[in-house]
This record gives sequence, structure tokens and C-alpha cells, in this order.
Amino acid sequence: MGQSTQTLEGIAVQDGVARLPGSPALEVTLRRSRRARRLSLRVSGLDGRATLTIPPRFPQAQALGFLNERAAWLRKALDRVQAPAPVRPGGTLLYRGNLLELREAEGQRIRLAGDSLLVPPDPSGTRTGPRLETFLKADARAALLPAVERYTTALGRRAKAVTLRDTRSRWGSCTSQGRLMFSWRLIMAPPDVLDYVVAHEVAHLAHMDHSRAFWDCVGRLMPDYTAHRNWLRSYGAQLHSYSFKARSAAESG
Repeated sequence: MGQSTQTLEGIAVQDGVARLPGSPALEVTLRRSRRARRLSLRVSGLDGRATLTIPPRFPQAQALGFLNERAAWLRKALDRVQAPAPVRPGGTLLYRGNLLELREAEGQRIRLAGDSLLVPPDPSGTRTGPRLETFLKADARAALLPAVERYTTALGRRAKAVTLRDTRSRWGSCTSQGRLMFSWRLIMAPPDVLDYVVAHEVAHLAHMDHSRAFWDCVGRLMPDYTAHRNWLRSYGAQLHSYSFKARSAAESG
């Protein structure tokens, strides 16, 4: 699927991405999965990314034919996904479980003041988003690292490394080598929810599955984890509803 081709009513495929013609054109990630038994077309409710999962030996031409047949459904599904809203002064931002107003204030640092998050003046309208992303990433690391230390100590295991990413499909992960990864957007959730994700991934250092033994381990690390797990299921999409990309001059004007 890495080669470029043109087939089936103009569907182009390059580097594992199918591009369907139209206005606008649609991009769909093509994903081969050894566990897949049938074709599965899904649209992420978090960021609107479309993925077609294909069984290992399923002919690509037939997969693209299926995609072509589902083009109308795909457009409707994408229309229902709300585009991430850019953060800007006068708007709001979820931070540590609290919805705060973003207000401009003199100074070079972002700081908390009551129910507001104060941001430096931004005459061009292009720097507030990246500044807030940098602030949130630093704060997330400052919260996540002590939580990892606390739960690994309680479990009697050690993490080999801890990294932060802006992941869409999962809040955290643990490799068989003991490397932990977390979404920095967790800093926008209530602190106990962030702690739950850490406890969950640390438990994987002992159990690389979701067996009963694994969940018993999570329960020992955080006895009340169910409520925090449910919070993520109910409100996790809100953490992905913010865009921190720099706004263009046209958007700012």
C-alpha cells in the first residue's frame, strides 16, 4: 500500500492513505491488521480521522471498492465530527478539571488567577495556542512523573522511560520493555483522572494484558479507579476539542 496508484473512479493511494475525489477530497488511512476478519471503516470522534482496517490477505482493489461504496456514509460521518476549536483570549480551557477563562494580562508567563488563566498579550493572534501547549506539556510532566514514581514504588517495579505525546487513540501505553507513554492532554482532566491513567499503565508493568489479575492490580494501586475511568469515557473527547496550533494571519484577522 506504500506505492502510488490511481484506480476505482479516481481513488488515489499513496503511502498507505487513500484519497477519495470530491469537494472536499477525503483522506482515509489504510491499515492492514492480522487480527481483522473483515473490512472495517471507522471515523474517530476525537479528531475526525478515517481508517479502513483490512484483513491481511484481502485484495486492495476490493477494499477500495468497498471504500468507494461507503463514500456517502463517510462524508456524513465526518460532517458530524466537530473540528477542534482554537484556544484564544476570551475563550475557555479545561485545566486540571476546571473550566477556566482565558484572559490577556501583562507579563511573559502564563499563570493561574482564580477562575482564569492569564496569558501574555498576543497582538498577532498567533502565539496564544503554542504558548498554552508548551505550558500544558510542562505542567503535565510535572504532574505525571511524581505519579509514576508513586505507583511504581507501590508496585515494586521500575519504569524504564516516561514520554509525553499528543495521542488520539489512547491516554497512555506501556511497552514490554517498561517504557511508559502518556498524553499530555491529561493535565486538563481532574488530577485523580490523571492518576488513574498512571496507575493503569504502571499495572501493565506487572500484567501486559487486561486480565482479572491486571484489574485487581489497578484496584490495589487505586481502589476507587472506576469513577475516574468513567470520567474519561464520558468527557475524554473534550480534552481533544482544543486546537493549540498557531493561527494564520487570516484567522487572526
